[in-house]
Amino acid sequence: MAKLSTDELLDTFKEMTLLELSDFVKLFEETFDVKAAAPVAVAAAGAPGAPAAAEEAEEQDEFEVILEAAGDKKIQVIKEIRALTSLGLKEAKDLVDGAPKPVFDGKVNKEQAEKAKAALEGAGASVTVK
Repeated sequence: MAKLSTDELLDTFKEMTLLELSDFVKLFEETFDVKAAAPVAVAAAGAPGAPAAAEEAEEQDEFEVILEAAGDKKIQVIKEIRALTSLGLKEAKDLVDGAPKPVFDGKVNKEQAEKAKAALEGAGASVTVK
């Protein structure tokens, strides 16, 4: 099997859906008997009392993505909601019709929130990240 470079791996991950990536992380954790952890938490725990660590600990690491309005391209927004979440067609349509509503059940990390916001705004929706 050919060894993939870091850039090739990142390109592969970029093409995956959130569900596929989540399944990959779970399988990776099981295979190598490790647990994925946020680097901020490790840095804060490693140097308690340090001013830099206190600033990092205060930085928000979980975000809520809220669909404010679907805009003119409602069908495109529904498609993006389905691509970002595990919702079916009816559930995604109900979420879009009931805006403003949170897109995800619970909070997500900064990268997922930014990706979701960009995708939904690209489809014509109004999105807020809190």
